[in-house]
Amino acid sequence: MNDPSDTRNGSGSGASMLAAIGNTPMVELRNLDTGPCRLFAKLEQFNPGGSIKDRIALGMVEAAERDGRLEPGGTIVEATSGNTGIGLALVAALKGYRMILIIPDKMSQEKIQQCRALGAEVIVTRTDVPPGHPLQYQTMAADIEARTPGALYIRQHYNPDNPAVHEATTGPEIRQQMDEDIDAIVGGIGTAGTMTGLGRYFRRVAPGVKMILADPVGSLLAPYVQTGELTEPGAWVVEGIGEDELPPVGDMSLIDEAIIVNDRDSLLTARDLLKAEGIMGGSSTGTIIAAALQWCRRQTEARRVVAIVPDGGDKYLSKMYDDHWMADQGFVERKTYGDLRDLIARRHDEHEDVTVPPDATLAIALGKMRLFNISQLPVLEDDRIIGLIDETDLLQRVLANAGKRNAFGEPVSAAMTTRLETLPPEASLADVRAAFDKGFVALIRDGNRYWGLVTRTDLLNWLRRNRPAA
Repeated sequence: MNDPSDTRNGSGSGASMLAAIGNTPMVELRNLDTGPCRLFAKLEQFNPGGSIKDRIALGMVEAAERDGRLEPGGTIVEATSGNTGIGLALVAALKGYRMILIIPDKMSQEKIQQCRALGAEVIVTRTDVPPGHPLQYQTMAADIEARTPGALYIRQHYNPDNPAVHEATTGPEIRQQMDEDIDAIVGGIGTAGTMTGLGRYFRRVAPGVKMILADPVGSLLAPYVQTGELTEPGAWVVEGIGEDELPPVGDMSLIDEAIIVNDRDSLLTARDLLKAEGIMGGSSTGTIIAAALQWCRRQTEARRVVAIVPDGGDKYLSKMYDDHWMADQGFVERKTYGDLRDLIARRHDEHEDVTVPPDATLAIALGKMRLFNISQLPVLEDDRIIGLIDETDLLQRVLANAGKRNAFGEPVSAAMTTRLETLPPEASLADVRAAFDKGFVALIRDGNRYWGLVTRTDLLNWLRRNRPAA
């Protein structure tokens, strides 16, 4: 086990990666409309684990080591939306602890994979259960702690060392980087550690600094700040911020103002931030920057404002930075036709080529299925659909030729089916369902022009996007 006292000391050959936590850059946003204000971004993705949560992960673990709650060879348990888990997994790996994480199922696969790559044991549980439910992630963490010898549930939501880390490190960093000239800080709240720690620090050293909460639609935090009353929480897509109960470790009285941002604006703002400023932030970054821009544009005098960028966007490549996912969720506008072409997730005329020619090898077909995470490929010749190959066709052909040296070298034409269910764009949903009932996907063709295919998932996504308003 590493000596905890060595983790932060110096640079050079003896320093651990944990010494790189903190002292993250501050940059000014120059290409977005900030009204009369100057807006600065505190880039927490430069922490070694990729987020602001590295700070509290190290701080909470070292505090537990000092007071004897965590002993050498012990187990750390935590309920997390992902980034705290990554930070804790990093700390646990470098300090020699076993790490068990319970993560809600709306989190990105990239976060889960990074935790597992660091050696953590990850349990994915349901998002749609209330506090206290046996499958709620905090309830599960407490149960695992109770039945695991030598385990410590770190309890970021309740742990006073969480805000203390930000009061001691993040706050002073921001003040120094801003030359002690700062009017407002905009950030989000998950556990409330960041905003509580910063609020306490600035109330003490610069009480005129405004603390602005950026909150997703559905969270009860912003309505509570605005009205003092608890509301019924809803659901939101943005990860890491927003809560369905008041954070136990947080001090909401430190928040001066709250701005609510919907999921669409959050995700599109994050994408705009990348294009305009070269900063690839996560989904909560979009919420925070959108709120900061709103606040800045409302000002009538020049203000110096800091927006917290909690993590990087590399953990969201399969979500908000994926055009197909954004379209499936209804967050980006697509050309609409008013017919079955609107159901196609990957239209042949507007996206990557998710088809194969008949002379492509089975290896090429399998590679495309993996690349695009799909299970079937239309076979096109001169832009005319002549067949379809799916995983079953490919597997059966390879197994039939398993004794051959290169079973994957055969052409797609040898394995594809030519029994196709093609529908014109003007066909009905009943026609699509009939194709499904016969075991087909619906291939949309207008004369000889192939538009794309409709799967059951595509239909479900379309129905969700077009459900009647409540």
